[in-house]
Amino acid sequence: MQMVTTFIIVGLPDAAVKESRDRVSTALTNSGFKFPMGKTTINLAPADVKKEGPSFDLPIALGMLAASEQIETDQLDNFAMVGELALTGAVRTVKGILTIALRARADGKTGILVPADNAAEAAVVAGLRVIPVQNLREAAGFLEGEIKIAPTKVDIAKLFEHKHDDEIDFADVKGQESVKRALEIAAAGGHNVLLIGPPGTGKSMLAKRLATILPPLTLEEALETTKIHSIVGLLQPGQALVTRRPFRAPHHTASDAGLLGGNINPTPGEISIAHHGVLFLDELPEFKRSVLETMRQPLEEGHVTISRAAGTMTFPSQFMLVAAMNPTPDGKMPGESRSSPREIQNYLGRISGPLLDRIDLHIEVPQVKFRDITSERTGETSAQVRERVIAARQRQQKRFAEKPKVTCNARMGSRELKAYCSIDADTMELVKFAMSDLKLSARAYDRILKVARTIADLAGSEHITSEHVSEAIQYRSLDRQLWT
Repeated sequence: MQMVTTFIIVGLPDAAVKESRDRVSTALTNSGFKFPMGKTTINLAPADVKKEGPSFDLPIALGMLAASEQIETDQLDNFAMVGELALTGAVRTVKGILTIALRARADGKTGILVPADNAAEAAVVAGLRVIPVQNLREAAGFLEGEIKIAPTKVDIAKLFEHKHDDEIDFADVKGQESVKRALEIAAAGGHNVLLIGPPGTGKSMLAKRLATILPPLTLEEALETTKIHSIVGLLQPGQALVTRRPFRAPHHTASDAGLLGGNINPTPGEISIAHHGVLFLDELPEFKRSVLETMRQPLEEGHVTISRAAGTMTFPSQFMLVAAMNPTPDGKMPGESRSSPREIQNYLGRISGPLLDRIDLHIEVPQVKFRDITSERTGETSAQVRERVIAARQRQQKRFAEKPKVTCNARMGSRELKAYCSIDADTMELVKFAMSDLKLSARAYDRILKVARTIADLAGSEHITSEHVSEAIQYRSLDRQLWT
C-alpha cells in the first residue's frame, strides 16, 4: 500500500505562507534532501496571530530536516532563522530582518541565520552572531558543523561617516534669506512649517533642502527608522542602516491608508516612513480634507494607531511636516489674482483651523528678485547652518535631559512650557496684544512660545525676550489674514 504524503501548515497563515508548502518541498528535493513521507504538520504558534510573508520558508525546511533526521544538530535552540526559499534552494531576501534580529536577541538566541543580502542589516544588533547563508544546503551544513561561516560584522561608526558632496545644499538657493532663516528655526526646534507663495518661488527647492540642515541621526533614531523602512521593503540589498534623515513627498492624490498606513493587515504609511525625518506635502489644499484631518493625532502625539479586523498596530510618526501652498487658487498674489475674495477664502478654507494650529511657522515665500537670481554670491551652505542647528538642539537635550519623551522644543507639553518658556511682564503684554488683535487660539499661543524658545536657543539666550517673541509672531502669516 502506497503511503500518502500530506503537508499542512496551521496557525493563521496568509497566502504567501500557505504557498511555502510548494516552495519548501521543491527546494528540499532540489537541494538533495528527501521530502518526509506521511503526514507533516507545521504549527506556527501562537495560533491566534496572523502569519505573513515568505520569511518562514527557511525555518520550516530546516525543522523538517531535523524532524526527519536528515540533519543532526544541537544548534536549533541557539539560532533563529529566517529567509525565503527559491525552488532551487537558494535563500532570498525578506523584509523586517532588523526587527526579527532584535527579537531573537531578546529571546536569548545566540545567533541568527539570514539571507546573505540581509546580513548587514541584522549585524547592527550587538551581541548576536549573524550567519549569512546562500542556500538551504549551506544552512544545513552550518548547523551540523560541516561548514564554517564567519559571522557578518559591521562598523557602525563608519556607517555614519557621510560625504555630503553629492547632496543638495542650501547654498543652491538664490535669495530667500528670510525663508532660510525660518527654516533654520524650524530645524533647530523640530517645528512644523507651511510655505506660502506663488509657483516658481522655490518652495519645493527649499523644502527638499530642509533635511540637509537637520542634526545627524543618533544610533537609536537610526534603528527606529531602519525598522520601519525594513518592514516596508525600502532598504537596498546589503544596506545595514538608514543613516540619513528620510525625506518623503507623497502626491496630493494619496489616500488616508497611503499616508497614515493601513490596508487589510496594518502596515506603515508615509508619515511613519518619514519618522525622524521630513514629510513634505506640496499643494496642501489639493489633498483631501479627510486625509489631512487624520494627521492631526499623529502630529500631536508622535505616533499613529491603526485598527483593522486583523488587529491593531501602533507605528511611530515623529516627523517634521513641511507643507507648501499657493496664496490663491490661480497661484498669484491676492493683489494680482483674478480670483474673488470668496474664492480665495474657500481655497484657504480647505485647510482646517485645527490643522493650521498644529503648524508652528507660516512662512511667506516671495518672488525671487532679479538681482538675487543673477548674483554670483552664494549663500551659507547646509553644513554652516547645520552647525547652529546642532548647537541649539544640544541646548534642548541638556534642558530636557530628565524628560526622554521631549526630544525638542516642538515636543514640549504644557508643563515644559510653564517651566522653560516664562516671559516678563512687557513681553506678556506683547503676546496679549497679538492674541487679541490676530484672534489667535490657545494652541497658537503655545506655538508662539515654543518658536520663541527655539529662537532664543539659536541666539544662545537662556531667557525669552520680546525680540524673540516678536519674530515668532511674524511666523503666523495665515493668522494675520494677509490673503483676505
